[in-house]
Amino acid sequence: MRSGLTFPVLADALRGLFVEVAVNDILTDPKTRTDSRISLLTGVHRKEIKRLREMPADTADAPDVVTLASQIVARWVGSTAFTDEERHPRPLPRVSHGAADATPSFDALVESVTTDIRPRAVLDDLLSHGVVYMDAEDRVQLNVEAFIPRPGGEEQLFYFARNLHDHVAAAVANISAAGVPPFLDRSVHYDRLTASQAQALDAYARAAAMRVLLDVNRRALELTESTPETGMASQHRINFGVYVFDEDECPAAGAAS
Repeated sequence: MRSGLTFPVLADALRGLFVEVAVNDILTDPKTRTDSRISLLTGVHRKEIKRLREMPADTADAPDVVTLASQIVARWVGSTAFTDEERHPRPLPRVSHGAADATPSFDALVESVTTDIRPRAVLDDLLSHGVVYMDAEDRVQLNVEAFIPRPGGEEQLFYFARNLHDHVAAAVANISAAGVPPFLDRSVHYDRLTASQAQALDAYARAAAMRVLLDVNRRALELTESTPETGMASQHRINFGVYVFDEDECPAAGAAS
């Protein structure tokens, strides 16, 4: 509601979702996908079904800023060419100084991901989002060890939708599975903690999660760089995520104990 999402907008989105699931997941035989059958299955009026089916499909493609920035940061924190002996991202000179200069540069990092956009334009964009900064030696420094989208931006909304979808989809698949649950979905949870204990555990969990995310990112880079893409064999995707949440469960002031 703070972002302007009203109930009619949500209700219309849910209608569309019901119709989409009915068409794609339940009525697998195209001959059965009549408006009447879908209406009977979903409870959505046939006029609404016709309108929803004529609407252009939503795209799941990532915004350009997500695709490019996340690939650059992933390579910067995961590739041995751009990390130091302790696997920390190197500060990078903006450009290389001749063929004899073996120091990796920011331009080389960008060009290892894309040659369609000038490195200077990429640098200006990352600087404007606070992902990188220039140090006293005019080197490009990574400001964070993972791409953190700006609040409320297009990239943050993309990750919100994708991660929420993937987590719920994994949980539903596990609940529906007849045998071994197909996806990892585990958590560690404690209650009755003091505020200081919760803060300490939050900090520890954040650091531990970042280590795991970086390890998975490095392994993904190793796999993708050692195995070239081969048509339909390269259609799979994987999303590995972690989260931390804490709240004060104390009763409100004045509530009965």
